[in-house]
Amino acid sequence: QVQLVESGGGSVQAGGSLRLSCAASGRTFSSYSMAWFRQAPGKEREFVAGISWSGGRTYHADSVKGRFTISRDNAKNTVYLQMNSLKPEDTADYYCAATFRADPSTVQINSYVFWGQGTQVTVSS
Repeated sequence: QVQLVESGGGSVQAGGSLRLSCAASGRTFSSYSMAWFRQAPGKEREFVAGISWSGGRTYHADSVKGRFTISRDNAKNTVYLQMNSLKPEDTADYYCAATFRADPSTVQINSYVFWGQGTQVTVSS
């Protein structure tokens, strides 16, 4: 069992930056690939970025490629999402999630077994 708690959300102007953190409980954190998803009001939850258990492989959705970077620190049981050059369309609730799948480009929501409660990001123009 893994419990995930996100933090770092907030309000920022377009062009600004935020870093989200996801702290995991449990000694098996390094066994999971991790990902960030987001859900804007009235829209479906979508994949943002994923990272393999070791951190050696990452995958970013085209909509955030070059602006967002996922990383992890297994010693701290934490996964991060550095978000730069934020746009109003990045406004959403952001969730971290864990999967047993090894492929960090796993985008299907039902492949993820553990989810955090989400943190809100608002980008104003």
